[in-house]
Amino acid sequence: MADDLQKDSTNSLKLKKELSLLHGVCLIVGNMIGSGIFVSPKGVLLYSGSYGLSLVIWVIGGIFSVIGALCYAELGTTITKSGASYAYILESFGGLLAFIRLWTSLLIVDPASIAVIAITFANYLVQPFYPTCIPPYMAVRLVAAMIISLLTAVNCGNVKWGNTMQVASTVAKVLALIVIIIAGMVKLCQGYTTNFENSFDDSNLNAGDLALALYSALYSYSGWDTLNFVTEELKNPERNLPLSIAISIPLVTVIYVLTNVAYYTVLDLNTVLDSEAVAVTFADEILGFARWLIPISVAISCYGGLNSTLIAVSRLYFVGSREGHLPTALCMIHVNRYTPIPALIFSGGMSLIYLVVEDVFQLINYFSFNYWLFIGLSIVSQIYLRFKFPDMPRPVKLSLFFPITFCLCTVFLVVVPLYSDTINTMVGIAVALSGVPVYYVCIYLPPDRQPKCLQKLLGFLTLNVQKLCLCCAVDSEDRKEIVA
Repeated sequence: MADDLQKDSTNSLKLKKELSLLHGVCLIVGNMIGSGIFVSPKGVLLYSGSYGLSLVIWVIGGIFSVIGALCYAELGTTITKSGASYAYILESFGGLLAFIRLWTSLLIVDPASIAVIAITFANYLVQPFYPTCIPPYMAVRLVAAMIISLLTAVNCGNVKWGNTMQVASTVAKVLALIVIIIAGMVKLCQGYTTNFENSFDDSNLNAGDLALALYSALYSYSGWDTLNFVTEELKNPERNLPLSIAISIPLVTVIYVLTNVAYYTVLDLNTVLDSEAVAVTFADEILGFARWLIPISVAISCYGGLNSTLIAVSRLYFVGSREGHLPTALCMIHVNRYTPIPALIFSGGMSLIYLVVEDVFQLINYFSFNYWLFIGLSIVSQIYLRFKFPDMPRPVKLSLFFPITFCLCTVFLVVVPLYSDTINTMVGIAVALSGVPVYYVCIYLPPDRQPKCLQKLLGFLTLNVQKLCLCCAVDSEDRKEIVA
């Protein structure tokens, strides 16, 4: 690709198409394989009650993710805008619902998620220096702040720098899991099959508990929509988007299932349930002097997931700003590096704020309802567009069986929290609804009816961000009208 800036006929600035098929696969795999596979098998096993049923849950989670990702492949090649579910909801259902989706992500979901991954990274990196006690709170937070700042700086510097680091971390973490799988398979071939005898005994078939077990599995699978946030930066998206999905998600599913088989071969059920970090317990049992590799592998895994999430979140803010739902300052890109520096700094800065919150996991739980609601709503948009605009160009076109099946499953995932976790779900709903008055004042009202102080503040912010970051605002693209 030529190094010069991507321009249209009016010389407007655009993000460069730097992401190849390899980068796409690594971005998805890197975001999916985070800290979850090293710790969440405990949650799946706790609610499923048996090794056999827990492995079934892991397979179902993989299949569910494949269906969702395939639906997103059609959406991503039909609506070729970055922003994933935000862009699809905007094109199908208008600005209000899209803004609420953006509002919940902006307010807490995305920055809190980045903060959690960074804290996990820091814990595993600092822990070897404190083998007999819990690492100091401030040490962990400082390391977490350093890694967020480092990755923000790297992605501000050059898109390719972030891509290269993503490829390296993805290879490292997959190799670490392969070590676990091989160690487990060796034990299995040596006849260690006791834990798999009557593997479905004591299975818990309660619908609520099965849903919670699926939540734990889906947490590890989260990230399958990562590439849809950066569609505009993907080379040949009609080919590389679905191909990246077809390669990465089945690969992750196989790795997850085999990793759990390795865990279960070496560790009995009670040992898994008593462990706070199953991979570390596994390493202590079987890897001997090499057990120190696992904390490092978890740190590398978190690093890759953090980098992928930071890229996706910054692009979401970039697209939201370009559509007029966020301040213009977030829609600027550097005049030489062609990276969305203000959006990256904003997402990194918001994440640093959430490092002061001790229990960020509880904050994320508030928004589980919103997460699945908007994922489901984006798939509903796929069905809506099929009937409303049947002649739209669709380089990837699925049978309606896939989006309908996914929507039905999503309804289950949305309804269950209303009964099993009512208070947290209602808090999430309240925060989402708080975006309605913000949308009315800042977006729906015409400029002459908006508060004058708001306009002055945004103008001051835009001007000074442009000067400080040496950035130029991307020209607002005319919203493409969908015609049959």
